[in-house]
Amino acid sequence: MSGKPSPVPRLELKPVELPPVRKGSPVRVRKARVGDVDQVHDLIRYWARESFMLVRSRGQLYENLRDFHVLEDDEGRVVGSVALHILWADLAEIRSLAVHPGRQGEGLGRLLVEAAEAEARALGIPKVFAFTIQEGFFLRLGYRVAEPEAFPRKVWFECRDCPFQDNCPEVPVLKVLEESDA
Repeated sequence: MSGKPSPVPRLELKPVELPPVRKGSPVRVRKARVGDVDQVHDLIRYWARESFMLVRSRGQLYENLRDFHVLEDDEGRVVGSVALHILWADLAEIRSLAVHPGRQGEGLGRLLVEAAEAEARALGIPKVFAFTIQEGFFLRLGYRVAEPEAFPRKVWFECRDCPFQDNCPEVPVLKVLEESDA
């Protein structure tokens, strides 16, 4: 034993072939179901390979399925996903926001974020945040840039195990949905 730690193996992400979709076709937002996991997984893997998000395993998706909303097109395909992950009584994270590359520029990301925010409001959660490299998108939706230290539970429990911990490209953004009486 040399005393040197073994290098962390680099995760190789294989290319993901997403099915073609029709731009502009009607969509509806709904809560995710078990049958959506493979399509959500493919969307997330696609964007992780493009370095826009961290990959999530199918196991993570099944374990957190109740956090997810999906966008379904008129042919029954999942063309977008978002999760609202509750961290504490006053704070939830918007994560795994993904829109099919063939449906970019249609405002579908906004629909997904609005669905997550509506769920947070319904649950009585006054603040939502995201860690993102698409800072401008969230700023247009009323978020503001925040310091990572404002999210100690997120940073301690998740960022500590992230392969990008020391060189993170993501910017934390925060939106106050309603003022707290506390």
